[in-house]
Amino acid sequence: MAPRGAARILPLALVLTAVAAVSWARGPRGALWPGQGCAALGRCCPGRDPTCAARGPPRCFCDQVCGAVRDCCADYARACPAVSCVVAEWSSWSRCVKPCQVSYRVRQRHVLQEPRNGGALCPPLEERAGCVEYRSRQGVECRQSLLPALITTGSYGKERKKRGVPKEQETVGYCVQFRLGPVPGSCRQVRAPHAQWMRYLTQGHMVCVKCEWPAQDARSRRCYGDGGGAAGNQLLLWQAAGHPRCRGTWERLGQLPGCSCPEVHSLVFI
Repeated sequence: MAPRGAARILPLALVLTAVAAVSWARGPRGALWPGQGCAALGRCCPGRDPTCAARGPPRCFCDQVCGAVRDCCADYARACPAVSCVVAEWSSWSRCVKPCQVSYRVRQRHVLQEPRNGGALCPPLEERAGCVEYRSRQGVECRQSLLPALITTGSYGKERKKRGVPKEQETVGYCVQFRLGPVPGSCRQVRAPHAQWMRYLTQGHMVCVKCEWPAQDARSRRCYGDGGGAAGNQLLLWQAAGHPRCRGTWERLGQLPGCSCPEVHSLVFI
């Protein structure tokens, strides 16, 4: 007759033997038998897809969410590598959408590679920036009464010149210096790369604003809002084109033939 202790040990030994047999059948951790895994399944799926499961045991998945759920097949990272979105360079800025009024211009880019398997998503494919065109689509000069002074970054003036009037009709511009008054916080809340110039508008700083064709009035050859007829120490109004909440006051310091401010403080009337 066997001791009682031996009778208890025998069932436990049988259980351990069965577990070992199952583990051997499955193979070492991370190993795949032929016909298992994402490579054998032949597809990688976006999101959570219950049908995107490879044969077991154990049953494993080849969808985008399997990493978070921790049920990916052992070869998921190799068979389904993450591919981030790739986009083309920005196009050139368009003309203003509507002439003879405060409007906006557009630039776009397109997707070269769609994201897959949890890769980085695509960035915005379109950007807009404020602008004004002083001639209609038929080339007729617009009648303007734009106040306050509309301003934007000086780089817009370089782009605008490329599409401008023939060289013989171009008039000589001038520069006006202003000292900025209080600047609202909304000017620093911009995110678009082409609007970062607004972040540098700071109370007390001097800015140079160039008046050039085509922002000049045909008869006076001056830019609207340049403060030429203002009394001394009079506070004048300005507004950032394309951002109605970025506006304030400034004091006219004087007029010069050309601008010599740092780039971040060099602006143009539009």
